[in-house]
Amino acid sequence: MGKKRVIQQSGQAVTESAEKAPASSSAPMPSSKRRFQEGVVHIQATYNNTIISISDMRGNVLAWSSSGALGFKGSKKATPYAAARVAEVVTEKVKKSGMQDVAIYVKGVGSGRESAIRSIINHGLQAMIIKDITPLPHNGPRACKPRRV
Repeated sequence: MGKKRVIQQSGQAVTESAEKAPASSSAPMPSSKRRFQEGVVHIQATYNNTIISISDMRGNVLAWSSSGALGFKGSKKATPYAAARVAEVVTEKVKKSGMQDVAIYVKGVGSGRESAIRSIINHGLQAMIIKDITPLPHNGPRACKPRRV
C-alpha cells in the first residue's frame, strides 16, 4: 500500500503515493527485457532426462527447461522426441530477447543429443560452434578387486 503524502500545488491538495516514481523524471526507465544477440546453449542429455539451458555470454541463464518439466514421465523423458520439444520451448523463450547466434555445448550420452541440436537450429538460432564436453575419465580411481567364485 505505501505511505501517502500531501503535496501542495497552487493552493490545491493532491495526494500521491510514495511508492510511485515521478512521471517527469529525466532518466529513462530501464527496460525489463534485455536484448542479446549471442548466447550459449548447454544440453545435458542423460539416460533418464534431457536438460537444456540458454545463457548470455557472461553465463547468466536466460531460459531453461527439461523433458520432465514439460510433462514427460518415466522412460519417455529420455526420448529424442522429448528432447526436441524441450529445445523448441527454450528456443521460443529466448527468441523474444532477440538472440540469433549461439554456441552449443553438449554433455552426456543420452539419445536426445542429436534431436535437440537439430531442433535448436531449425527454430531459427544460428549455431556458431557445436562442441561435445562430455567428461571422460583418464583412467580414474582403482577398479574393484575381481570376484572369486
